[in-house]
Amino acid sequence: MKLLKIALLTSLISLSTTVFAEQAKNPLSVHILNQQTGLPSAGVAVTLEHKEGDRWVSLSSGVTDNDGRIPALYPQGKNMALGDYKVTFKTGEYFSKLKQETFFPEIPVVFHVIKTNQHLHVPLLLSQYGYSTYRGS
Repeated sequence: MKLLKIALLTSLISLSTTVFAEQAKNPLSVHILNQQTGLPSAGVAVTLEHKEGDRWVSLSSGVTDNDGRIPALYPQGKNMALGDYKVTFKTGEYFSKLKQETFFPEIPVVFHVIKTNQHLHVPLLLSQYGYSTYRGS
């Protein structure tokens, strides 16, 4: 029984390490914090697009976890190309679920990648009638 517990614990540690390593390799993460409550914004849909010529091309999407994060938004196993990207936070649906109005139903954040092989983090500080973002780490 003791050997079974040790084997199970070893398997869980290995799985956790693998998941963390995969997320760490991903070049893009996002985080949303609700400034009104001071709590993470869980359940917010987020999309990622890349500008190709004069149009935006969809790359991926996700939903923030209970900590308000999407730790790996960029498509897995791909290097982030140089150029312009847009992360769009679907905040209207989030506030609707809270039965609150908002002035910003979507918040697009456009950023420019000038260096490959780096991790980029886009945090969003959110309220019903305002927001702030910056390049995080």
